[in-house]
Amino acid sequence: MAFLTKIKWVVLSVITLSLASIIIHLSLAKFWAVNIVQYKALPSLPENFVTTLGGQVIKNKKLWGSIQSLEALQPYANARSNYSIPKEQSNRLIYAKVFGGFANIRSSICDLVAVARLLNATLIIPEIQESTRSKGISSKFNSFSYLYNVDQFIAYLKNDVNIARTLPEGLMERRRKNEIPSFKTSSSASPNFYLNQILPKLKQSKVIGLIVSNGGALQSILPPSMADIQRLRCRVAFHALEFRPEIQRLGRRMVHKLRSYGQPFLVYHLGLLRDTLAYNGCGELFQDLHTELIHHRRAQMIKNKILKGELNVDSHLQREKGLCSLMPEEVGILLRVMGYPAKTIIYVAGSETFGGQRVLIPLRAMFTNTVDRTSLCSERELSDLVGPETSLIPKSYRAPPAKSQKVLTDEWKRAGPRPRPLPPPPDRPIYQHEKEGWYAWITETPTEPDPSPLDLRMRAHRLLWDALDYIVSLEADAFFPGFNNDASGWPDFSSLVMGHRLYEIASSRTYRPDRKVIAKLFNITRENMYHPKHNWTILVQEHLNRSTTEEGLIRQSLMSKPTMFLSHPLPECSCRIASSKVVNPVRGQDGRYLYGDEDQCPKWMQRANMAGSVLKEGAKSEDDGPDYESNDFVDESDKNEGRTSQSQIWDQDEEMDPND
Repeated sequence: MAFLTKIKWVVLSVITLSLASIIIHLSLAKFWAVNIVQYKALPSLPENFVTTLGGQVIKNKKLWGSIQSLEALQPYANARSNYSIPKEQSNRLIYAKVFGGFANIRSSICDLVAVARLLNATLIIPEIQESTRSKGISSKFNSFSYLYNVDQFIAYLKNDVNIARTLPEGLMERRRKNEIPSFKTSSSASPNFYLNQILPKLKQSKVIGLIVSNGGALQSILPPSMADIQRLRCRVAFHALEFRPEIQRLGRRMVHKLRSYGQPFLVYHLGLLRDTLAYNGCGELFQDLHTELIHHRRAQMIKNKILKGELNVDSHLQREKGLCSLMPEEVGILLRVMGYPAKTIIYVAGSETFGGQRVLIPLRAMFTNTVDRTSLCSERELSDLVGPETSLIPKSYRAPPAKSQKVLTDEWKRAGPRPRPLPPPPDRPIYQHEKEGWYAWITETPTEPDPSPLDLRMRAHRLLWDALDYIVSLEADAFFPGFNNDASGWPDFSSLVMGHRLYEIASSRTYRPDRKVIAKLFNITRENMYHPKHNWTILVQEHLNRSTTEEGLIRQSLMSKPTMFLSHPLPECSCRIASSKVVNPVRGQDGRYLYGDEDQCPKWMQRANMAGSVLKEGAKSEDDGPDYESNDFVDESDKNEGRTSQSQIWDQDEEMDPND
């Protein structure tokens, strides 16, 4: 009996302790409640990133602020003096075919307008070959209007050059019979070439055709006496070449969505193009069949005499020379080292990403808010932009016709003596995706087949995707190029964006990294890439910050302007607001001004700038925080160790040979 009483007391004690434990846990949960927030792809205001005051976003100046030393530069591409208006009628006509992608088209059209002005001829609206009807684009567009606004193009340039929509009917008939002389242009063609060789032919035949296939029709650097031709190039690129209204509306909608999250955003252009990687010999930086694809294209370039070089090159040596694109993983590390938080909104630009989404996995792991046009646009919006297109007849697999029961019975009787072997298994159907793209031929034939109708249509679509990315890139708070200053001399997307941002708002934060220096820096910390030492991060921060200032502009002028004027339209297309700071002009070895020789801005522009500066000072917020945001990405264990001298990294590159 006593034993049962003890058991009852033990059970009662356990129940009492359990109830007390439950009460204590409920009390703790009441006072120490934790809010569980559902994950979002684009969260609202990240902590310690930006703050809002009266609905206005206050940015971290160290990461997003403008470059004060460049605020005196203002866009000014107007003709200066002695600039005549063309005659209303001109009996000289030039029509042109433009080949290539988005960057080649934009650069070529600017050169064609300059050539028409030089020859005092009427320019027929250029034909963009990537968007002709043969590519299967919508019937509501002609080749030029597929991308640009024709009416704006003609109206804006009415005081510069005569522009006609089409050739007269009689000349169209001569063109169909190949009776009009045509010339293949070069991006290195000088003005004397057109005045001495093309102009006599134009006077004789009254009409000529120009074929532009390498991204330009006129050399980038012109004599100082032709500065107004350079300004004409700027007016074409930055004012006359407006995208058609549908593209502009969708592009502004994308920017509005990015702005609606209440924080600034950065645009990163990959620059991973198959042609570029093949030209520079960067195939070994990839894996599997992608390396073989690059070698196929490089062999094709050598065969067509586009490239003079060996088929097999050391890709890692090319990377150390700065000839290969920065990989997304490397760009993510650089941005984290600069202090950009993991929740920074990064818009990935580029209609073509060689290597696919796989190469973006490290970047998305470091920055969770990495988006692209497919994240901001629905399939319906992109389809409406393309317009109604005729459906392509797929080369689908067709099963053999079914046999009747009588035929099967006859075959069975004629099959021979029994026992008979089992029939072979039925053929597996050939799916459509196995007959399109590189995987249909890479393992079967050493030669690449001609593009399919679907490939040609996708090339036309890429023009639209690049146009959307171009609009977003211009509006971005910061821009980071994965590749520019191509050794081939072809125009590239990043250089166009950097030149346009320099023209519109020179003080906007645009990084201009030296890939040769970046490669040396990564070689230093290759073993500790994801936990770099503090002294290494200081070198990276110094280099990238210097690239946004005058030093970066001077290097850009040396490296990029000799091949594409639009990448660095200074000093011709800018003016300088008078300030107390004296700017010393910088000349290159060839005697041309690299920086500091801009004209003084007109008085009306200076008054407007002073009024804007007063408003800006009134809204300016104090920022006494650290130079760079601290994060757990950087290993500061050796913070007090001796810093590596930065001169050891890039003293060899101070000369900055453009041909290296």
